[in-house]
Amino acid sequence: MSASRPVIVVLAGGISAEREVSLGSGRAGALALARSFPTRLIEVGAEALPAGLDPASEVVFSTLHGTFGEDGGMQRLLDAAGVDYAGCDAAASAVTMDKTRTKELAAARGVRVAPGIRFMADAKPDADTVIAALGERVVVKPNAEGSSVGLTLPVTRAELAASLAAIGRGEWLVERRLTGRELSVGVLGGRAMGIVEIRPRSGVYDFTSKYTKGMTEYFAPAPIGDEMSAEVRRAAEAAFAACGCRDYARVDFILTAEGPCMLEINTLPGMKETSLLPMSARCAGLDFTALVRELVTPAMARFRAKRAGGR
Repeated sequence: MSASRPVIVVLAGGISAEREVSLGSGRAGALALARSFPTRLIEVGAEALPAGLDPASEVVFSTLHGTFGEDGGMQRLLDAAGVDYAGCDAAASAVTMDKTRTKELAAARGVRVAPGIRFMADAKPDADTVIAALGERVVVKPNAEGSSVGLTLPVTRAELAASLAAIGRGEWLVERRLTGRELSVGVLGGRAMGIVEIRPRSGVYDFTSKYTKGMTEYFAPAPIGDEMSAEVRRAAEAAFAACGCRDYARVDFILTAEGPCMLEINTLPGMKETSLLPMSARCAGLDFTALVRELVTPAMARFRAKRAGGR
């Protein structure tokens, strides 16, 4: 394949708790990309660079979620091999996988964030310490996982104590539980797209609500008014820039009485046609095929510029 028209290699699967979600994203993304580019799909099953990647003729579009997908691990290997890829670089991926660090950087740019406590499993706070700092209604979740993996929502001291007791390893985060409307907005090339409102029928947007058909209603665009929409978009763009993101990401918020409060940034969000980033893009006039084409365009430009400069 010529340098002007590289093959798009879609990576899917991976080693994280989100493997099955990633496989679905990869299949959908590859089918859509194949309408515009020569494309091949690789299922990743180990913490290693897939064999046979050719930096001279291929560009990677990763749909790996979670550990070794969004944390900078795969990105570092691609950089070392000289392979161009779509999405955030290794440094921004590592930052945004760390929910606490992401909030710190966003807050420094004026974005509202939920107060929280980060801790290691072998040095966890007791329930009384958490309640004194954050109140009884909190969210307990891994500091570096996605798709609400491991998330619990204790509402009493006993439930909080039980959630903390169940933690056996890793780095965790306990945050004040915010009350409000759940929003998500895609950012493409530094510019926010449409805002999606998420209304889980259970009241909690957990793993089951995300991936069980009929469990959640979505409103795109979110019915929040022009002024609030503009504020949410500004916050999403500020958070994206604060964390050094490039190409695209998805930023999630709770719309509280005080205004939008950022929850996290997803640098490799779900990539099915019904996923939140594609919903956000449709509000901006991009169907799924057009969206994935836009997502890989900057990586292809980097690929071509590198080869033009090497002549």
